[in-house]
Amino acid sequence: MKKNLALGLLTVLIAVASCSFTNKSFELNDKDKLLLDLISYVLEKGHYEPKAINDDFSVNVFEDFIDVLDPTKRYFLEGDIKEFEKYKFQIDDQIKNTEIDFFNLVYDRLMERMDDAKKIYKEVLDRPFDYSAKETINIKYDEEPFAASKKELKERWRKQLKYATLGTYDSKLENKDNTLSLKEAEKTSRESTKKTLDEFFDFVDDLQRKDWFVQYINTIVDEFDPHTFYFAPEDKEKFDTSMSGKFEGIGARLQKKAEGAKITDIISGGPVWRDGRLEVGDLIIKVGQKGEEPIDIVGMRLDDAIKMIKGPEGTVVDLTVRKIDGSKETISLTRDVVELEESYAKSANIIKGNKKYGIINLPKFYVDFDDYSERNAATDVAKEVERLKEEGMEGLVLDLRDNGGGSLKTVVEMAGLFIKDGPVVQVRSSGEGKDVYDDKDERIQWDGPLVILVNELSASASEILAAAMQDYKRAIVIGSKQTFGKGTVQNVIPLDNIVRSNEHGDLGAIKLTTQKFYRINGGSTQLEGVKSDVVVPDKYSYIDLGERDQENPLSWDKITPADYEPWDGYIDYDKTIANSKKRMASNPQIKLIEENAKWIKSEQDETVISLNYDIYKKEYQKDREKSDYFKQINQYDSRLTFESLKYEQELFTKDSVLREKRDRWHVNLAKDVYVEEAVNVLQDLKMNNIKNGKLASVKG
Repeated sequence: MKKNLALGLLTVLIAVASCSFTNKSFELNDKDKLLLDLISYVLEKGHYEPKAINDDFSVNVFEDFIDVLDPTKRYFLEGDIKEFEKYKFQIDDQIKNTEIDFFNLVYDRLMERMDDAKKIYKEVLDRPFDYSAKETINIKYDEEPFAASKKELKERWRKQLKYATLGTYDSKLENKDNTLSLKEAEKTSRESTKKTLDEFFDFVDDLQRKDWFVQYINTIVDEFDPHTFYFAPEDKEKFDTSMSGKFEGIGARLQKKAEGAKITDIISGGPVWRDGRLEVGDLIIKVGQKGEEPIDIVGMRLDDAIKMIKGPEGTVVDLTVRKIDGSKETISLTRDVVELEESYAKSANIIKGNKKYGIINLPKFYVDFDDYSERNAATDVAKEVERLKEEGMEGLVLDLRDNGGGSLKTVVEMAGLFIKDGPVVQVRSSGEGKDVYDDKDERIQWDGPLVILVNELSASASEILAAAMQDYKRAIVIGSKQTFGKGTVQNVIPLDNIVRSNEHGDLGAIKLTTQKFYRINGGSTQLEGVKSDVVVPDKYSYIDLGERDQENPLSWDKITPADYEPWDGYIDYDKTIANSKKRMASNPQIKLIEENAKWIKSEQDETVISLNYDIYKKEYQKDREKSDYFKQINQYDSRLTFESLKYEQELFTKDSVLREKRDRWHVNLAKDVYVEEAVNVLQDLKMNNIKNGKLASVKG
């Protein structure tokens, strides 16, 4: 997986730095060389764990840059790679000497090979495809060698284009209004694919040399860790906009994969979130504007694919998607601005028999960086806790699933709602001692039973809170085997701040990993995340997801523990965990979810696809039937009742949209076996009233 703007936006704990490095002189007239010199200097001096730029580093840059440019191996020939290999062990020296000969050679050859490709695809698409032939294609392109000759390269194009056209051919035959013969369907499918490639290469022709050089710079930067990233000036503007909380487009973050653009994060309140059909792990393979033929984005640079997916608010984009279960689907979305309200904390009453519990959903740890008092996650959660208490809550579920993180300050304050006082997280900078962030407020907003829900997409700030509550034995954590595993902090450093005089205009910025998080028990949340007390499967259980699936993640380590004492408000903490594990092991819904997770894994491992239409159709129908079978997961009924709090019910009379959103949320909660088990755990937890008496909750 290679770096890109969308992946860079996954980082959620950000500090903008003015940066004061030593007064090194940067006086290169060539902007490309100046950038290379600047960035290598900043990486060496400022990165949390700077890497040795040596032959091993050189080999990694060499291989990764080729993969970035040609992930489907349909441009470069084996002979090109051999010619490039004279630089395989020299890129480290080129970086140190501010030379870009390797980039120049590869870039010039890529332009030449792309000109060749324009002729090849037209020749291939001039001839009919024989869908009765029994042949296959391996879509795990990294396992394929580079073509040895132009003849072999043309054959690769033929198979890839036949595969790209097969889905269109099938949809034309399956169209209820279809009046086309097999021959006509085949021809129009090829014409559709040709139009897609015509538009793709028109798009590529608009790219400038500097766009490709940014890819080279980021290949170098990416070797340090997956969250360090160089922003060209225009990309820095997009980043600033996104961090302000306004997301335009479809409301999803994407990651470059050879097979397409993988959805890594869904932004609460955005079109994807509201639509509900797309999910993390899905691959976007084609993008179409309303009423137009879709364009195949497999092999396309991610930044270019994102430009096609984005568009003016109110316009429609058609996404052809390979779902995580292997099925294909076309989903139309209306582009919009994310509704910020949906990224805020929300709560509901859970009614079971004559007992009432509370649930708070927190999509992210938000904050107004210009005015902390304006609105932040910690203050909002405190308000929701108080409202739930007033309505008779006997236990609280804090839902941090899919929460990618946010402000560190809000994490510390939020932890303070549930403990008397003490350390919450430890932070260490490179080569320096640790800083311990404490809750110093002795008030406790909620001292009753507490469960925290997490999954593989709970990251960064979510992991800090879950880890702290787990270390204090204040909450029982239910969820995936481990959370995302992002335990690092980044600073955004404008490069103009480092250069005394600059004749080249805006140089952009670098987002640099400068710190690492540690639990109060001393262990890092990096890579290993937080391991749930009660592990339950979900659809992501067996697929690659999280920090461990990134390129070059920093390693896990530990430091000395902070000075803290576990909370002693429960008298049956371990027994409650054991009981929950026993229930989950025998729960039929959990067994069905586990079966689904294993099937999804097996589908992702199946990378050899038949190009014979009859076989393709038979396999497609088989997958569709299996996918339909697992839809019963969403028909589960926990028999719990969910209702909005009184203050929100009063708002419904004037806001029907809010009522609709909450009704939808409550319906989904009632189908959620994890919430059901969280309530069971709350019921099981017994409070040590003698100890607890000293920790009386304080309102306000």
